[in-house]
Amino acid sequence: MKSLVRVAAGQGFWGDDLDAPRRQVEGGPIDYLMLDYLAEVTMSILQKQKERDPTLGYARDFVGAIESILPALLERGVKVVANAGGVNPRACAEAVRSVAAKRGAKDKLRIGVVTGDDLLARLDDLIAHGHSLSNMETGEPLSSVRSRVLSANAYIGSEPIVEALSRGANIVITGRSTDTALTMAPLRYEFGWSSEAWDQLAAGIVAGHIIECGAQCSGGNCLYDWRSIPDLANVGYPLVEGRPDGSFVVTKHPNTGGRVSIPTVTEQLVYEMGDPHSYITPDVIADFSTINLSDDGKDRVLVSGIKGRPPTDKLKVSVAYRAGFKAIGTLVYSWPDALDKAQLADRILRERLDRMGLRFEKILTEFVGANATHGPLAGDHHDAPEVQLRFGVRGNDKVAVERFTREIAPLVLNGPPTVTGFAGGRPKVEEIVAYWPALIDKTVVKTKVDII
Repeated sequence: MKSLVRVAAGQGFWGDDLDAPRRQVEGGPIDYLMLDYLAEVTMSILQKQKERDPTLGYARDFVGAIESILPALLERGVKVVANAGGVNPRACAEAVRSVAAKRGAKDKLRIGVVTGDDLLARLDDLIAHGHSLSNMETGEPLSSVRSRVLSANAYIGSEPIVEALSRGANIVITGRSTDTALTMAPLRYEFGWSSEAWDQLAAGIVAGHIIECGAQCSGGNCLYDWRSIPDLANVGYPLVEGRPDGSFVVTKHPNTGGRVSIPTVTEQLVYEMGDPHSYITPDVIADFSTINLSDDGKDRVLVSGIKGRPPTDKLKVSVAYRAGFKAIGTLVYSWPDALDKAQLADRILRERLDRMGLRFEKILTEFVGANATHGPLAGDHHDAPEVQLRFGVRGNDKVAVERFTREIAPLVLNGPPTVTGFAGGRPKVEEIVAYWPALIDKTVVKTKVDII
């Protein structure tokens, strides 16, 4: 058993810095590179891509990332764990194989492909057998929107990733695994943690949570003393140095920008956290109130003391469904009386839509620069130097939404004065993809691991 395992984060979301994976691999010693691409909305985007082209449906940035780090994978034995498979993990694996073949390395890769999270084709059968997949917030059964569902994926845990690694995979590609499992699985595999080693498993989950958003824990998007954070243009992405007892150090490669400190790690810990006593994952429930952070030197934070307990018998399911259409237009009004002008334009636009008989599920106005972020707490901003009117509508009638898009531009000449910032033509009508969170019994989700 190793006494230390280094897992580095190279992506925090689909669209993150394309060069970060290479910098993580080349910047210093690591054992694993973790790449997290998926968010709830990402799954629906990938499903739409797959509908148009059955060979797509995965995070294509991942293929370029593998190509850029292929020499290090082969020469230094660095392994990769990623949820880049989206709704088509097999196609993602084949794309990686093609890149490796071009570099003469196809036979040197063992790609583990984890499937089973995608429930879309099984929905009708699951509903028929009593799995209502009720919305966790409203209690509505999924059957109420079944005809509009785009994607449905269960959040799977670390076990299939550990299986793939134990079968010799040096690249593991999953669909909708939990973000935290991508880091926890390598630690669990290397240290041989059992399925009931609750404290160690919880530590692995906390390690994954800290680095799952990339540089957000190493100085990026950091509120505490943000002016003093050095060289964000060259920000160092984080890595964890894990030990068999579950303790680990959060750090980054030397000679990189950003900062790893107790405040930066703390800010990431409370990100997307509900009840601190019950951070629920498929593998374990971690108690965040037991986390101990201590300074371990420059850009090093020691994390220890974490406690865990058995998980629930459910898995969370992320469902995306079509929910009508929207369009958003903007105009900018300048001083003097910028907010008054934007508010008048808002009233004019609403009156015109009402006279046209256009009805929408929702009309939303924001005054950016005055109160769009803080609402009533922003106070009086009638002396703001400039205000952007952001006006949006949503509804099921696409024709009505399209008619709205023709009403923004006329305000340039027949509305309040000092308007600017209108460019790019009419607002674009976009389909709305809504999120439906649900739970399902673990027993009905069967994962499968194939080694290519």
